[in-house]
Amino acid sequence: MSRYRLCPTSAQEALLLEHCGHARFVWNLAVEQQAWWTPRRGPAPGYVAQARQLTEARAANPWLAAGSQTVQQQALKDFAQAMANFFAGTHRRPTWRKAGVHEGFRIVGARGRAWDVRRLSRRTGAVRVPKVGWVRFRWSRPVRPEVKSFRVRRDRAGRWHVAFAAVPPPVPGPGNGEAVGVDRGVAVSAALSTGETSTVPGLTPGEKVRLERLLRRLARARRGSNRRARVKAAIARLKAREADRRKDWVEKTSTDLARRFDVIAVEDLNVRAMTRSAKGTVDAPGTNVRAKTGLNRSILANGWGRLVTRLEHKAPGRLVRVDPAYTSQTCHACGHRARDNRESQAVFRCVACGHRDNADVNAARNIRDTAVGRTVAARGGGAVARPVNREPHPVLLPA
Repeated sequence: MSRYRLCPTSAQEALLLEHCGHARFVWNLAVEQQAWWTPRRGPAPGYVAQARQLTEARAANPWLAAGSQTVQQQALKDFAQAMANFFAGTHRRPTWRKAGVHEGFRIVGARGRAWDVRRLSRRTGAVRVPKVGWVRFRWSRPVRPEVKSFRVRRDRAGRWHVAFAAVPPPVPGPGNGEAVGVDRGVAVSAALSTGETSTVPGLTPGEKVRLERLLRRLARARRGSNRRARVKAAIARLKAREADRRKDWVEKTSTDLARRFDVIAVEDLNVRAMTRSAKGTVDAPGTNVRAKTGLNRSILANGWGRLVTRLEHKAPGRLVRVDPAYTSQTCHACGHRARDNRESQAVFRCVACGHRDNADVNAARNIRDTAVGRTVAARGGGAVARPVNREPHPVLLPA
């Protein structure tokens, strides 16, 4: 996805919000329809049946017919794809979409007929949205010619974005055969086996103080009041700023790793399971819920999952996942494994050989060594080194 900042006028913003409302309405109807059907009642209607029902609904409701049929039909197609992903086991079941949270729609069609893009100046472009017209956006980079669809979205901070669906080419490797291990942590977002460390730039101390003050104001504001809406918008702007910095760090870090190393080794972590809530149930409540909530926030704030996802996109076939067991307790110098090796969060000191190192860097080097051993096959070379464990074979001379 190539995302750009959209700059609609007040009239265009009202039309875009109508498109978002129509797409959300059709999506929620499909969710309700899917939840109502049971095996006893028969299979739930698919896209073709729902498209016929949408035609009938547009004929019976003028407010729905005033919207774009392309937007509404695409919402049904997106729901059908979401259900297919759910049955395939790759995604969760589609859920309800809420106003103010899920504001967006998608346009699919032939460029030039259903929609189009043009450049107006060095820093300004325009996209033609059905029943809205030409909407300007910031031209930060050229739009790829193979684009066949785009998505318009409004975030909680009130900013509009347009994302053109295009798969960018992968980042070419350097071809030097070097491997790197990446250890993801809370205090240090990413520690490399080369000794480098990097941390996601979050909110500044002043911004954190302002966020706490706004949260106190939000707790005192009456629900449904204009004051509460203004406070929520200010909080959303701070949260959006933090998210933008995290995404920028992920993009720059993943591109740097893909350009510098041929093999990138990371821990095989299930971030979704690790950040699951510890509240439990009424009958079996969880323990240390507040501490686990803080840990979940820290993990998500460091972009663990997004970093690996972007590495898979930019360096396909060069990302190796290794078992994270005991990587933080094993000495990289002598291989001794003990819980006492890690003195603190940042200090590693081997109780056997006395080797001292940064704890995250030591774990990253263990991850790299595990990946190097995995990439070298018993009877073939890998991307890191030539095989050294192949048994000699006698040379058979012709008789």
